[in-house]
Amino acid sequence: MMTAPPLPAMPSDRVLARLMALHPKVIDLVLDRVWRLLARLDHPERRLPPVVHVAGTNGKGSVVALLRAMLEADGRRVHVYTSPHLVRFAERIRLAGRLIAEDHLTALLEDCERVNGPAPITFFEITTVAALLAFARTPADVVLLETGLGGRLDATNVVARPVLTAITPISMDHEQYLGDTLGKIAAEKAGILKPGVPCIAAAQAPAAAAVLARRAQEVGAPLDLGGRDWTWAPAPGGGLTMDGTVWPDPALPGDHQRANAAQAVRLARALPPDLRPSDPAIRAGLERMDWPARLQRLPAGPLVARLPAGTEVWLDGGHNPGAGAALAAVLADWPARTLDLVVGMLDTKDTAGFLGPLLARARAVRVVPVPGSAAALPVDVLAARAQAAGAAIVTTHDSVAAALETSAEADPAPGRVLICGSLYLAGAVLAENGPLPS
Repeated sequence: MMTAPPLPAMPSDRVLARLMALHPKVIDLVLDRVWRLLARLDHPERRLPPVVHVAGTNGKGSVVALLRAMLEADGRRVHVYTSPHLVRFAERIRLAGRLIAEDHLTALLEDCERVNGPAPITFFEITTVAALLAFARTPADVVLLETGLGGRLDATNVVARPVLTAITPISMDHEQYLGDTLGKIAAEKAGILKPGVPCIAAAQAPAAAAVLARRAQEVGAPLDLGGRDWTWAPAPGGGLTMDGTVWPDPALPGDHQRANAAQAVRLARALPPDLRPSDPAIRAGLERMDWPARLQRLPAGPLVARLPAGTEVWLDGGHNPGAGAALAAVLADWPARTLDLVVGMLDTKDTAGFLGPLLARARAVRVVPVPGSAAALPVDVLAARAQAAGAAIVTTHDSVAAALETSAEADPAPGRVLICGSLYLAGAVLAENGPLPS
C-alpha cells in the first residue's frame, strides 16, 4: 500500500529524541524535577506576561484557541502553550502570535538540555520548561497555558498567581493517573485553583461540580461555575445567547463548540480591564478561530482523493466518552448520509465508551493502527471491542488509505467518513493528506 513519505527530520527532532531518554517513564506526576530545572534557569515562570491557566478533560484546546482568536482580534500579542502536537512539535509553542521558529526551538531545547544535564526529567516536563523560558524571553501581552494531564501535579502548575484559571468539562479519562472516579479526576483538575484568582468553569456533572466548589472555597478562589452562575443557550436562527447578548457561532461545528465558545466569552469578559478584548473583537475571534482536527473538514488531498467525488471527510482527535457523545450529537443534526468510521485508538482509552454513542449512526467501523505510537491498540483488539460494543460491520486495515479504499468499494455513492479516536492518528492523517497546522 503506497503512503506518503515521512516529513523530513528537523534539527529539533534530534534534541527532542535525546530529551525523551532522560526519564524511563513518559508520565511521572511530581513537580520536583520541574522546580529544580526552573531554579537553575533563574525561574522564568516568575517573569511571564499575565497567565490564563486552563485545565479540564474535553475542550481545553478549543477554549484556548477561541480566547487566542479573541485577543489577537483585539491586537494583543499572545503566547500559547498546548499539547500534544499533531504533526510538528513546534505547534505546541506560539510566541506572540506565531508558531515558534525551528532555529529558535532548537536553541531553546538545547539550553534546557544543557542546564538540566543528565538529571532525570520527563519529556513533557523539560519541554514545558522550555516553553516557559521562551515566554519569559519574548515580550507579549498574555500567556494562555494549557495543562497536559490533570492539573495539581501537571508541569504547567508552577505559576503562582495567574490572572484567571479555567476548567472545561471534566469526564473520565487518564484514570490510571488521575483516579477512577469523576470526583477524583475533578480534584486533580481543581489543583490549578489559586487563592484570590477567579476560576471560570464550564458546567459540570454534579460530582465534579461539588469537588470544584469545595476546592474553590478551601483556597479562596472565586468560582464562576457554568450552570450555577452563568448559562448559555442556542439563539434562534443561529449563534448563542448568554447574559442577554447574542454571540455568533464559533467557526467549528457542534453544540459542544458552542459551549466552549460560551466559556471563552465568559473568560474574555473576566480578564482585567487592560487585557479585556472589546465585544467586536470577541465576535471576530469566534468567527475566525482555527483548531485543527476538531471536526475538521478535509476538502481535498491524496487521502480524500481515494473516495468518491462529493464524499465528506471529517477528522476529529476525540478519544474519550465525552468526546464520543459530543460527536454523536453533531452527527444527529447533520443531513443523513451513510457514515463510515475510520478509527484508531490507544490502549489506555475507553474504546466502548467512545464508540458507543457513534455506532447507531455508522454503517461500518474501519479499524486502523495509530502510526508511530507504542501505546496504539492492535487493530484486532480494537475490532473485537467495536464488535462487542455493537458495531454491525467491522473491518481491519493496515493504513487509513486502505480503510478509505474499502469504504469506497463498499458504496460508490458519495457518503460521509469520520476519522477519529486519537489525536496521534489525526496528526498522521494531516501529515499524509494536509493541510498542515500553521
